[in-house]
Amino acid sequence: MASTPTTLPLCEKITRKNTAQRAIDVIILFLLLSLLVYRFLLLKDHGLTWLLAFLCESWFTFTWVLVVSIKWNPVEYKTYPDNLLPRVTEFPSVDMFVTTVDSMLEPPIIIINTVLSLLAVDYPAHKLACYVSDDGCSPFTFYSLVEASKFAKLWVPFCKKHNIQIRTPFKYFSNDSLSFTNSSWEFQQEWKSIKVEYEQLCHKIENASQNSKPCDFTGEFSEFSNVERNNHPTIIKIISENKEGLPDGLPHLVYVSREKRHRHPHHYKAGAMNVLARVSGLMSNAPYMLNVDCDMFVNNSKVVLQAMCLLLGSKSEKESAFVQFPQKFYDGLKDDPYGNQLVVLFEYMTHGMSGIQGPLYSGIGCFHRRKIIYRISPDNVESVNGKLDEDKVLEFGSSKELIKSAVNTLKGKRDPPNHLGDSIKEAHQVASYDYEYNTSWGAKVSWRYGSTTEDVLTGLTIHKRGWKSIYCTPNPPAFLGCAPSGGPAAMTQQKRWATGLLEILLSKNCPIFATIFQKLRFRQCLAYLWLFLWGIRSIPELCYAILPAYCIITNSFFLPKVEEPAFYVLVTLFVIYSLYTLSEYLRTGQSVRAWWNNQRMARITTMTAWFFGLLSVMLKLLGISEIVFEVTKKDQSSDSTNDDDAGRFTFDESPIFVPGTTILLLHLIAIVVSLWKLMQRPTHDVHGSGLGEVLCSVWLVLCFWPFLKGLFGKGKHGIPISTIGKSAALALLFMQFCRRITMG
Repeated sequence: MASTPTTLPLCEKITRKNTAQRAIDVIILFLLLSLLVYRFLLLKDHGLTWLLAFLCESWFTFTWVLVVSIKWNPVEYKTYPDNLLPRVTEFPSVDMFVTTVDSMLEPPIIIINTVLSLLAVDYPAHKLACYVSDDGCSPFTFYSLVEASKFAKLWVPFCKKHNIQIRTPFKYFSNDSLSFTNSSWEFQQEWKSIKVEYEQLCHKIENASQNSKPCDFTGEFSEFSNVERNNHPTIIKIISENKEGLPDGLPHLVYVSREKRHRHPHHYKAGAMNVLARVSGLMSNAPYMLNVDCDMFVNNSKVVLQAMCLLLGSKSEKESAFVQFPQKFYDGLKDDPYGNQLVVLFEYMTHGMSGIQGPLYSGIGCFHRRKIIYRISPDNVESVNGKLDEDKVLEFGSSKELIKSAVNTLKGKRDPPNHLGDSIKEAHQVASYDYEYNTSWGAKVSWRYGSTTEDVLTGLTIHKRGWKSIYCTPNPPAFLGCAPSGGPAAMTQQKRWATGLLEILLSKNCPIFATIFQKLRFRQCLAYLWLFLWGIRSIPELCYAILPAYCIITNSFFLPKVEEPAFYVLVTLFVIYSLYTLSEYLRTGQSVRAWWNNQRMARITTMTAWFFGLLSVMLKLLGISEIVFEVTKKDQSSDSTNDDDAGRFTFDESPIFVPGTTILLLHLIAIVVSLWKLMQRPTHDVHGSGLGEVLCSVWLVLCFWPFLKGLFGKGKHGIPISTIGKSAALALLFMQFCRRITMG
């Protein structure tokens, strides 16, 4: 019997089988605990190095417990977009947000490709509105969007007419394998015509970027005259509007640059997102919102339909506060030399979180319910359908129109103006720099302030109110972005993450409090702790990395001797863990080289970027300095794979490379000392350093191999002389410390 439209499934939750993985997780945990028990029993018989090793290994064991808890119940979701039309009489509207900060670090050509891919998704055009937030107030960005909107009138119909799969032009036209064998003459002519138009668009944008100004500051560009990046009035421009409400037309496209003034906080990306929430709430007030970064284009044209399957197909709204898509990258360097493509992390850790309370909000590629962003709780979803006193939503600010739209949102209604321009004056008001004063924006409503990782903080706020979230992994991937290339960019991104996450942990938003006093589940709390502790993990990692060099130089030891059974516990632990992590990479289609690159980058990142993230938070807590939001440079494509330098580690003058260079120098010294001792052929000393310490030093030199090459490299591939000097001074101080310990 055929299924009726009302019984057709929109999504399916599938529990993964992971018996073997659980068994290995438990074995590794047992080995860690065995090592700790052995160390504890012999604490009185050994010195400080044994105690430090015990403390560090206790931390590693605690971290592994968090990992095991997260990965214990992995689940995934399967969607059925083809069942939407029979099930849903009218598709809900979606507001799409794109954020950009700096037209130099985030070139307009990247932004317009992202926007064009959003405008061309498979969804009724009159149900979509795209808002671009330009925090750099760049006339180049606005000019590029205006030109892109003209090209969109050709590009969007072409994509939908021929069911083009890749709907970002630069990626589509760069496909050298495209064949016209089975294509009609009409398609071939249309393809060539569209490609010529896109090349002309790129040429216009490139010419504009090379000039001091893209055009005369007259007409629609007059508002950009004499503006400063951090000191300018609100600029809101309706670039294109689907006034007739045509399903096969173009979605709305709106440019927003919020007002900024000196000495007034702007709250980085969270502030920009809140302005977009308010402006869109007045103009279109869609019940769902999608946000992406300017470099993350749509790779799956049915992405909105995929999200709607999960948002509309859940048994209740409590099960799907937001739908998070994975962060994946295009044209990534082969074998992930910088360890920033996060393939294995998303595959295992995030699917594991899906089996608890849902994935974390990662800030991009996420569909939100507007009313949940507006602070509604699962317990009062039904109560707001009744009478709602507008006095209770005065926390939204002084705009009566915004309060009215918020009330409609919370009641599940939608009553936007007939035309976007009808609310343009009110939109300028809610985008002003002082609108949020004495309101709950950023504190209780919308994207949260207080961390440079506002996305994770916002997701935590949603989870601790009792909501769940969903992780969706369609094939092909929903979105693709560009991974940071080069050492400085990768380290900057990791430092920003570690800083923001630790800020949350040390604030009133700590997940432990949310579990005790609110509705965050215990294992979800452990998942957040695993993430928030990234910065603190740098301390035990650095300490454990220094111990081998210290023991070799001072002729002491922190590892069990070869003749002791505990030595083989360590060896077994190392071998099993290495093979286990290698299998994870092989199962996700990664290479052995990619596994090794990620293993060494984990050591480098923890001891450099995460360590400086920890320092940033400590300096803030001590009132010495404030945390600065650092933007990661975006490139439309990674270094060419044919380039001999592609994937080589790059350096700059940043102090972030000092710890890594120092660790390398210490272990090079330790290896030289070991060789010197071997040449002296001393009598057997049971109290001196042994084989384990030497192997650790060799292992760490291999992990920091890019730094070793950087010592002899030139240009951007060489470590600056100033960094080498600082690291050498620290290494000499450490040697002097070891000498005093030995003499004492």
